[in-house]
Amino acid sequence: MSYILDESVGYLVLIGVGMLMASVVLILVKAETKWLGTKKTFEWFSTAGRTVKTGLIVTSVVSAWTWAATLLQSSTVAYQYGVSGPFWYAAGASIQVVLFAILAIELKRKSPMSHTFPEMINARFGKSSHKVFLSFAFLTNIIVTAMLVLGGAAVVNALTGIDVYIAAFLIPIGVIAYTLFGGLKATFLAEYFNTAFIFVVVLIFVSAIYFTNEDIGGISGMFEKLSEAAVMSPVEGNAAGSFLTLASVGALIFGIINIVGNFGTVFVDQSYWQRAIASRPRSVVPGFLVGGLAWFAIPFALATTLGLAAVAVNLQLTPLEISSGLVAPLAAAHILGDVGAILMLTVLFTAVTAAGSAQLISVSSLITYDVFRTYIKPSSTGRQLMRISRYSILGFGLGMGALASVLFMSGISLQYVYLAMGVLIGSAVAPISLAILWKDTNRYVATAAAIIGLGCGVTVWLGYAFSTSGEISLASTSDMFALLAGNLTSILTSLAITVIGSLFRPENFNFSKLKHEIFVVDETIRKRLEKETNEESLRKASGFSKRYGLTLTLILVVVWPIPLFFSNYVFTSTVYHVWIWVAILWAVAAASMIWILPIIQSRDGISHVLKNIAKSSKPRKTDKYGHDLSDNEIAQKILVAVDGSVSSMRALNYVNYVMKESSNIKVYLTHIIEWSDDDESMDEEMTIKMEQDGRKMLLGISLPSKLKNYERIVKLGDPAKKISELASSLNVDTIVMGRRGLSDTDSDLGHVTSKLLSLSSKPIVLV
Repeated sequence: MSYILDESVGYLVLIGVGMLMASVVLILVKAETKWLGTKKTFEWFSTAGRTVKTGLIVTSVVSAWTWAATLLQSSTVAYQYGVSGPFWYAAGASIQVVLFAILAIELKRKSPMSHTFPEMINARFGKSSHKVFLSFAFLTNIIVTAMLVLGGAAVVNALTGIDVYIAAFLIPIGVIAYTLFGGLKATFLAEYFNTAFIFVVVLIFVSAIYFTNEDIGGISGMFEKLSEAAVMSPVEGNAAGSFLTLASVGALIFGIINIVGNFGTVFVDQSYWQRAIASRPRSVVPGFLVGGLAWFAIPFALATTLGLAAVAVNLQLTPLEISSGLVAPLAAAHILGDVGAILMLTVLFTAVTAAGSAQLISVSSLITYDVFRTYIKPSSTGRQLMRISRYSILGFGLGMGALASVLFMSGISLQYVYLAMGVLIGSAVAPISLAILWKDTNRYVATAAAIIGLGCGVTVWLGYAFSTSGEISLASTSDMFALLAGNLTSILTSLAITVIGSLFRPENFNFSKLKHEIFVVDETIRKRLEKETNEESLRKASGFSKRYGLTLTLILVVVWPIPLFFSNYVFTSTVYHVWIWVAILWAVAAASMIWILPIIQSRDGISHVLKNIAKSSKPRKTDKYGHDLSDNEIAQKILVAVDGSVSSMRALNYVNYVMKESSNIKVYLTHIIEWSDDDESMDEEMTIKMEQDGRKMLLGISLPSKLKNYERIVKLGDPAKKISELASSLNVDTIVMGRRGLSDTDSDLGHVTSKLLSLSSKPIVLV
């Protein structure tokens, strides 16, 4: 069997692009910690310091919501139902993100120090309920991950011939690399690049198909070809069998399933709560509202382009290819050749890896906070939490491939998982939402509602499938009406039980308890949270989110589509032109915001980093003796390592002697507190206390009278390594230190001195 692309191209994308993306993200994380002074505590690792601004929240929401299904399933429903398919995919999945802004700001108001939503559930409902909703959270992560890898591996196999099982295990490699070391901030940075690239590809496909491709003939040519296709192969359930109408029964059923299912994969997915937690209070509402609208442009513009193009060129696909989500990649390859195939393969891979990273960090947070710290070791330190988190990332990352392999062997496709997900997780939506929104929500009723809703949804789904076909199989349970019944039963049963039961037995919960029961260890972040959590401004933001969230929802799923559905309206050429231009301009506006806003909001940090890079690469000015003159014409810079030992005091006296020869000397008085190399996992409180003790030690040292130009520096870590790094970054001329430290009593050279001699290329004076 021949494939569109060679296997080598597939491996280049899977390994090369993945490693490139990981390298770029890790370099940026390193730049932030080195030049912007960010301390890599576990709180920073899991919540990005809770300082993320609107621009990155928007790009992160768009990226986390751009699954393999977004790029694949949206084009599938366009191929099946025409223009109504992309619309219902976009509208039916964007409103959840828009409405989630309401939950996000309420979390900031009522439980600002939460790390996960089950942690909030635990404080509100207790441990029994916590275990139930934690199970739903894990199930959601598993379902989303399954769809990511299923879609990605299927496309890689279809385009390059790489075995689906190999692809399933190779896809997570790059994700694991940068998530393991960079945490949530690395995920945000990767998501920015991913989202920016997605919009580039979307606009390339739109431009190529509608404006340059002679076979399509522009927007007018597409309209004519779709009109002809409706005559040759009319769409069952569409008005006049047309591809150019929103009056489509099949698309409407898909839209309802899409809406119900995606409430579960947003409201029960820790990755969205994690973005709310990571954002600044004033950024959370605009981040989700704008993010939902920006995301709308991706399936709307891409599927209206590629999915309809597949119909226009009469691309013949098998049922397996359709259910596997191969309409978009095969259409791109058919119309644009190898370039289209490579673009589709690359954008799908980056989307899968970025969204996969969001799932990895979510699962690690759930395991770390809701399993390890809640049930195994409540008194765990930041170091221990960091270790558990990284083990979780590694384990779940490798498990992504195994999970996809099991599903492939079972014959379960991307489309099947996508349509069934609402049955399995939809029942948790109402109880979780009302737990943070409504003080009267009863804990026992809400927990029972989630379980009963799941049971009823599955029963109706399987029962309907059995009653119509006489068997329960993949084929019978794939029936759209069975899936529709199961999805609606699951979410509506749970909602009804939660509301009615809580009205009969209201709890009247005091939400202020959440602020006292959930605690942030990191003192710096805790103080900033207390400062930024202004109840009046948060209350106004909450009202804004409700007004605009509900208004946008009504516009997207009622005001816009319903009149066109009931009127059986079929687009004319003019209306179709307007429809396509709306999609194009929406994509351009969203792309512009995605590309520009994060850079504008990060301009100070970017400028600071660039200045430091330029400064470090600038040629040194030296005098005739080779002394550095670059810093205010300083003749010499000396780093003195001090640990309180007699030898280190002698080293300081030696510097005093040197200064008799020249007064134009800057001295860096340095004390390194010996700690494990894994100092990035330190608790913030412990770090601050140890650094304060180090400064007290330096302040207690009597400095030579001639020493006027000096700087005290305290660091934690491996002393030899830190001294070498400081000497290089400060560009000192000489390191002065004692031959032995406090703990080296017998040897001629201390262990720090010996190690430093092998690490540093700077001149070292031993006293």
